[in-house]
This record gives sequence, structure tokens and C-alpha cells, in this order.
Amino acid sequence: MASLRWNFCFLVLYATLLTHCHGRRCLPEKHVALFVFGDSLFDAGNNNYVNVTAESKANFEPYGMTTFKYPNGRFSDGRIAPDFIAEYAKLPYIAPYLHPGYHLFVNGANFASAGASALGETHQGSVIHLKTQLGYFKNLARLFRRKLGDVAAKKLLERAVYLISIGANDYPGSSIPIRPFPSSQEYVDMVIGNLTFVLRGIYEQGGRKFGFPSVPPLPLLPISRAGTVANKDDKISEMIKLHDKTLSRALQELERQLHGFRYSKATLSTFLSERINSPSKYGFKEGDIACCGTGPHRGLWSCGGKRRVKEYEVCGNPREYVCFDSAHPSEKTHQQLAELMWSGPPNLIGPYNLKALFEL
Repeated sequence: MASLRWNFCFLVLYATLLTHCHGRRCLPEKHVALFVFGDSLFDAGNNNYVNVTAESKANFEPYGMTTFKYPNGRFSDGRIAPDFIAEYAKLPYIAPYLHPGYHLFVNGANFASAGASALGETHQGSVIHLKTQLGYFKNLARLFRRKLGDVAAKKLLERAVYLISIGANDYPGSSIPIRPFPSSQEYVDMVIGNLTFVLRGIYEQGGRKFGFPSVPPLPLLPISRAGTVANKDDKISEMIKLHDKTLSRALQELERQLHGFRYSKATLSTFLSERINSPSKYGFKEGDIACCGTGPHRGLWSCGGKRRVKEYEVCGNPREYVCFDSAHPSEKTHQQLAELMWSGPPNLIGPYNLKALFEL
């Protein structure tokens, strides 16, 4: 049945989009797919199909309340940044790779999983960590080669854009406990080393164009302000800054080493800090209080009442809030992030923006 669905989907795609074919080795003219990797910032619902507790799921109300009117696994009141980026690129929303009824992956696939990390230390054995996501992508690349042929699959994978949001769950203040560390730089080097391993793995399969939002300012999120995380703000902030700098150096090195490697990087910590500290400047009313949750700053991890803390309240208008739940942006914030990543100026995102990468 899976094979029949694949064949049908490819036939439909060819009939409607293809303009350049050589036998069975065909690709849509100027078609650029979008592949998404990472954590809860970019998870479009993969964790719905993973054996994990409600702590790492968002498939219950009020998630999805703004746009979809039903919960679908996104940690937002509506769309997330990859949804908007897909819209700007004239693609459909990119479906979760694990969705059992979807197989039209020529437009791309979303591998992201809430709770995922680069080091693989959080929620071991349940969520889909970054290296496992790479394994899924390699399986899909093999399927492309089998269904499309080597030439067409190579063209598809080389023209595609790869979005990756990872790192937040690797640092204390998010999903992992406070514990003794080696030096901050040594620890950050381990995180970036694992990310670099995955980037090289995608590159070996044909990937050339990559986009990154870096990591959020963890101490400023409502979940940290609520006092649910040990007070190590200075240490965490130091590591986030080191992560951003080390990632930039690693990407520059990859660009020098790997022919055709191009990237776009936005500093998420700056992006969110500005909105949390000065919400009215960006069209919000509340910067450090979540729309959904309970406790100080609505920062307890309780949105939806399905987690360990059952009590929660939800605001009337999520568009007034930078954060929807205690750890994740609202749809409006996601849209602003997507706009920055898509067409932001060189002083805010670089060396390319995503629009430029899609046009390469």
C-alpha cells in the first residue's frame, strides 16, 4: 500500500508541476523543496506519533486555537516559522515525516521533534534526536533515488533548503538538569560538533543550502522567570552567547571546506530578547508573560492541563503575547521570525537570507 501511495503521489506531482523530464528522471522546473530538522520550535507534529508523555506533546487544546482551530502537535496557538517560510516559498505546509497518511515528500519533510537535542541527552529513547533525524533523512534520500532516479534525486536534494533549530535542549534552563560541566567552551564545542556532524551528513546526501535560528534566550522565557529552573542565569547566558559565536565559526569553516555550502543564520536570542523586553515596539502587549500556563508569568509548564501541573489559564488574544506557552513563541512571533529569516537585511541575518537561498 505504501508503494502504491508513493507512485500515485509522484504521478499527481508530475502531471501538475513537471516541465522538464528525461525518461523517468524528472523534476519540477525551478522546484525547491524544504526539509526541516530540530526541536519543539519547528516540530509540526512528529511527536504525535512517538511514544512520549504529554510533557513533549502539543496535541491537545488550546494549542492550534488561532489558525487551525484544532491541536495538531505544533507548540503554538497556530502556525510556526517553517509554515510561513513554506508559504513565502509557494510550498504547501511541510508535513511531519512520521505522519502515517502522507507521502508526497517531493515538497519536503519535517523531521523536528519536541525535546530533541544535538547531544541526545534529553528524553532518551522517546523523542527523535538530531542524529536520528539525520537517519530518517538518509532513508528518504534513498527512496528519492529509487523513485526518481539518481539524477533527479540529486537535483532535488541539491536545490532544497534545510532549516535546523537545535541546541535549546542541550543547555540547562530548558529540558536538562543543572549539573557540573566542563568549561563552557568545551561543552558548547560538543554541541556544535554534533550539529556539524549532521550538517556534513546532509551535505553528503546532496544538501547545500541551510538556515538556522540559533538558540533562544532561555533565562528570559516565562518558564525560567517562574522559578522552575535553578538560578544559573549568568552561566546559561554565557553558554548561549558562546553557542552563537561557535556556530558562526563552524558555519564559516564549512563554507570554506564544502563546495557549494551556503547558509543563513538568525540570532534568535537577540530576536526574542528585543520582543520580551520591549513588546510594544513590535506590536505586542505582553513580553515576559505567557498566554497559556499558570503561576508567575504563567511560566509553569501546564498549558492544556495534560502535564504534571493540571491548572492553567489561557489569554483571550494570543496575538498580544510574545510567548504562547511558558517556553514557546506565539504564532505572531513565529511570523515575525519567519519574515526576518526570509527577507531580513544583512545586518540582521546572513550571509544570505532564505529568499536568496531559495533563488540560488
